[in-house]
Parts: sequence; structure tokens; C-alpha cells
Amino acid sequence: MRSAEESTDQSAQRLPAEVWVLVVASFVIAIGFGILAPALPSYAASFDVGVTAASIVISAFAFMRLAFAPVSGKLVTRFGERPIYLIGILIVALSTGACAFADSYWQLLLFRALGGTGSTMFTVSAVALLVRLSPPHLRGRASGLWGTGFLLGNVIGPIFGGVLVSISLKLPFLGYAAALVLAAFVAWLFLRRSTLAAPVKNDNGPVLTVREALKHRAYVASLASSFANGWAVFGVRVSLIPLFVSAVLLQQPSMAGWAMTVFAVGNAAMLLLAGWLADRQGRKPLVLIGLVISAIGTIWVGFTTSVPMFLASCLVAGLGAGLLNPPQNAAVADVIGNRGRGGPVLAGFQMAADVGAIIGPLAAGAIAETISYQAAFAVTGLLSLLAALVWLAAPETLPSKVEQAEQAAESNRGVAVAAECGCLDEGPEVPLGARVAGKPRQPEA
Repeated sequence: MRSAEESTDQSAQRLPAEVWVLVVASFVIAIGFGILAPALPSYAASFDVGVTAASIVISAFAFMRLAFAPVSGKLVTRFGERPIYLIGILIVALSTGACAFADSYWQLLLFRALGGTGSTMFTVSAVALLVRLSPPHLRGRASGLWGTGFLLGNVIGPIFGGVLVSISLKLPFLGYAAALVLAAFVAWLFLRRSTLAAPVKNDNGPVLTVREALKHRAYVASLASSFANGWAVFGVRVSLIPLFVSAVLLQQPSMAGWAMTVFAVGNAAMLLLAGWLADRQGRKPLVLIGLVISAIGTIWVGFTTSVPMFLASCLVAGLGAGLLNPPQNAAVADVIGNRGRGGPVLAGFQMAADVGAIIGPLAAGAIAETISYQAAFAVTGLLSLLAALVWLAAPETLPSKVEQAEQAAESNRGVAVAAECGCLDEGPEVPLGARVAGKPRQPEA
């Protein structure tokens, strides 16, 4: 009897296999993205256009992600996460493969922009699946694993990209398209018969709208930290660091690559730990610590005058970003609840980061040009501190111990039902995992 209780207790602490499928797929997708990164600016410039036109090709992808995010949220709510996830990946694969055969700059711009629509489709649907598949008390861990998959892929990808681009500027696009097709196949193969990942039939439950989510202070705080993180990590780090290395530190451009690698190492070192702690100590403390450390590291970057101090500041900023992301994502999932019917809410959360990534380079670049690099990095760091102030007023969203015990008991009953039903692929859908978990208490507004 005790062994049975122990086994069910252990199963309640395990992530569903479907979450691991998403983690592996995200790793493959990120490798492909990394493969493309070294080639895109040079490939755009090969059409005899200037630096501005080449930059527009890069920005077009982000703009389309931002513009199509609300539609993606509605599609996920209407048709379910799994089909939109697979379709989104394949759209990016087709658009990327088409880029390799573009005959003109305008064709390249069009194909790259279309890829942004698919990107936001698979991003929103993947996060929605994570929300629905992960037990509430393991959401931080699931988010940390998923983020780690993306991060490791982004670190490894450019290595292959550098080799491919030395052979041909078209090869990275074909390599990225192949990686995306592989990711779609892996996801389809392992999720096609999953009862957990299948769309919920006859689900007439209410959909959490963005207007309703905005009544929750935790969601508002998550939007603020997502915007600040997008501004700093996806915007300023990519656009301003290379310029700072050349203009202030008087180093070769390769030093910018080392800086990004150090940042990624710090990020990776914290992701899994942050997810584990967020499921035990709460989302809010980890988010606050992450924002403060990220702010300190970012401001410090602007005031460094030597390479060792510069790399140390990048490491600190990476540690802060790694602490921030898993609990922040878990808090948004807590607001939505275990039903996961919050596609527009997830899209709004993604859009906050995209807006920051678009505005950040423009604003920080203008500040660096008119005032100083120190001012640009200081403003970026202050945005993280402002987001921390917003989080101070937000409630904790981690389900209480009592609620976790109730959800574990429900899950154990679901396992017993599954054993009686035989094969999971037979008959009606088996109520496993999060499907039978009691809906967690919504955080206070």
C-alpha cells in the first residue's frame, strides 16, 4: 500500500511526457534559428541594398510577429494548440526555404515577413500547451526546461550556421527549413495520439479575455517585466553591445560574440534553478530578484572600461534574465488557470516582449548617439527596476499547499481510472494529469 502511495506521489511530481516533447522541439527550432542568424544580414546585403534595407528584413519578421499575435491567440482558442503549433512551424519552414530561392530583395522581404506569422503561431500555441499540460505546482519547472531548450539551441545553432555560411549564403536558410520540418515531425509523431495534448472536445468553458486578465495585477506586472526584458535582452543586447564593444572598449567585433556567449551561460545556469525555486518559494520573489539583478548587470555594462569587467557585467545580466523568465511565465499560466483557454492573454504577453524588442534598439540607439552609451544602458536598466516596482504591488500566484494536495489527489484518481481503461489510445479520452486537476484559485486582482 505504501509503495503504491509513493509511486502515485512520485508521478504527481513528474512532468507529462508531452512537455518533454515540446522541450525537444523547441531545442531543434532554436538550433535552426541560430543557424540562420549569421547569414541573414549578409544575404540581404547581397541584393545590392544598403544597411538600412538589410536591417528592415530583420525587423520585418519581428513586426509581423507583433501584428499577427492577436490573430494567433484567437486561432489557438478556436482550433486548439496542437494543430496551430504544427501549422505555425511549417509556415516558417516554407517561408525560410523560399528565402533561399528569392530572386530579388523584395521577394526576400516578403518571404521573411510571412515567416513572422508562423513564428507567433507556434510560440503562442506552445506556451498554451505548456499551460494546459503542466500541473500548476510544476509550471515553473516546465517553463525553465522549455526556455533552456531554446537557449541551448541558440548557443549551438550559430556554430553550424558559421560553417554553412562559409559554403553558401543559401545553405543556412535550407538548414533552418530542414530543422523546422524535423521539429514539426517530432512534435506530430509524439503528440498525435496524446489524449492530454488533444483539443478539448465540447469545451464550452469561458475564455479568459485580455480585458479580464488586465484586472489581475500579476498579469499587468508580467506585461511590464516582459516589456523590459524584451527591450533589454532581445533588443539592446543584440543591437547596442556590438557598437559598444567597438566604440568604447575599442575591441574587435568578435568580442561582442563572446559577450553574448557569456550572457547565455549565465542565463542557462539559472533557468532550471529558477523554475524549481518558483514552484517552491513562489513566482513573485524570483521575478523581483531577477529584475533587480538584470538591472544591475545592464547598468554596469555601460560603465565598464575593461574587457574583464565587461564580461563580468554580461554574466550578471544573464543570471538576472535566467532568474526572471521561468517564474514570470508561470505567473501568467497561473492567471489563465489549468484549462489553458487564454490564447489572447498569452498573445498579449508575447506582444509586450516584441514591442520592447522593437522599441528598445531604436530608443537606446538614439540615446547612445545623442547622450552616451552609459545613459542608454542606464535607461534600459531602470526599465527593469520600474517593472520590479509594478511587481511589488502584485499578489503571489503559486497555488497554496492545500490546493496542490487537492490537485495531486485528483491526479491520483485519474491514474486509477486510466489503469482500468487499458490502452490510452482506446475509446474516449482518459482524464489524466491536468485534465482532472482541480482548477486553481485565480490570483487576487
